[in-house]
Amino acid sequence: MTQLTITAEDRRVAWLATAAVGLSLVDAAIPTPLPGIKPGLANIVTLIVLLRHGWGSAVWVSLLRVLAGGLLLGHFLAPGFFLSLTGAIASLLTLGLARYLPARWFGPVSLSVFAAFAHIGGQLLLARAWLIPHDGIFLLTPPFAAAALVFGILNGLIAAKLLVETTSENPSCPPQPSASP
Repeated sequence: MTQLTITAEDRRVAWLATAAVGLSLVDAAIPTPLPGIKPGLANIVTLIVLLRHGWGSAVWVSLLRVLAGGLLLGHFLAPGFFLSLTGAIASLLTLGLARYLPARWFGPVSLSVFAAFAHIGGQLLLARAWLIPHDGIFLLTPPFAAAALVFGILNGLIAAKLLVETTSENPSCPPQPSASP
């Protein structure tokens, strides 16, 4: 019998992934004018995890959110699941590169916008390659890019506010680290 050891980090990732899944379910319940345009509320959790606990934890939280969200929403291994996974991976890779940018100039808002654009870009590329093999899919770029900009800014502002509030409420909580490794 194999004994698994559960660490405090495992518990933290599980709780944060649970919060992200909950926000994904809220996202799914919000009606939108165009399929595929969602506020991406779970990305607030991913940003906070990235800035508080590092890129590795953010990857775990984001991928667990996609997996659990796919299962709970009933689209696991359906095209919507793969679109979500591709968007999450593109977003995480972008955040992985962006963490090397100077934190003084690139905070939660700019990181959120980068991630939102990467997310929708990854989804459009997968849709073009797999679901709609026609360049006409790129006609959706302007409304998707506009939504990514708006929701990226809003989610980044919310994450920044939560990061400041948690630091001021809990002085033992470390200040927001730079986005470097």
